[in-house]
Amino acid sequence: MVWTQCIESRPFAEHRLVCFPHAGGSPYFYRGWGKALEEFEAHTVCYPGRAERMAESPATDLKAMARQIAASIRPLVESRPTVFFGHSMGAIVAYETACALEEDGAGATHLFASGARAPQLMRGDAAAAARWDDDAIVRNLVELGGTDAQMLRNPDFLELVMPYVGADFRMLSSYTAGERAPLGCAVTALVGTSDPRVTTEQADAWRESTRGPFRRVSLPGDHFYLAAAPPFGLVREAATG
Repeated sequence: MVWTQCIESRPFAEHRLVCFPHAGGSPYFYRGWGKALEEFEAHTVCYPGRAERMAESPATDLKAMARQIAASIRPLVESRPTVFFGHSMGAIVAYETACALEEDGAGATHLFASGARAPQLMRGDAAAAARWDDDAIVRNLVELGGTDAQMLRNPDFLELVMPYVGADFRMLSSYTAGERAPLGCAVTALVGTSDPRVTTEQADAWRESTRGPFRRVSLPGDHFYLAAAPPFGLVREAATG
């Protein structure tokens, strides 16, 4: 089972970057990051049920999935300093992956948590997860702005993507962080100033997730601010600072 794809192979780069997509996202969301961030060898996680893993069943347990990702990427993390960047659900998956690695004696050097409430604010609710039917998911996608609204009116497109998009939404709704030791790596929380789902206070709460350096950065835009203006400068700072 292959969990990551190398966006841009750079065997002599001093640092690695591992990107974690949002709910319903695929590795293609980060396809331009490898060329833009020359300081890194960039990799992106591919969750089951989409892209090259379309034939697989989507994941249903976020923590279990993160543990599998951690086991898969441990050789990457151990061989070079590695930065994690996760957006929305991907921030929680990146956090859980970082926790699993640290529990096993490894770890990322920096975690970027983008467009996500801090994990301790997540309260898993099976009833809420069950309410994520197709109509509710489409309304949410329209509100967040991450998917072309015209595509969401295409029944063939919905038939293709809804199995894994719905699974991601329900998996995230069922997630509870539980008791966790703070991470040892630096954490940067990023949030769009017009994000309809994440407040600056909820982004600030990521401070509790680490005993290392922390900062919160607000950036112009909505939940998918990074589609138009990826925060490459901030990621570069993680390699140079």
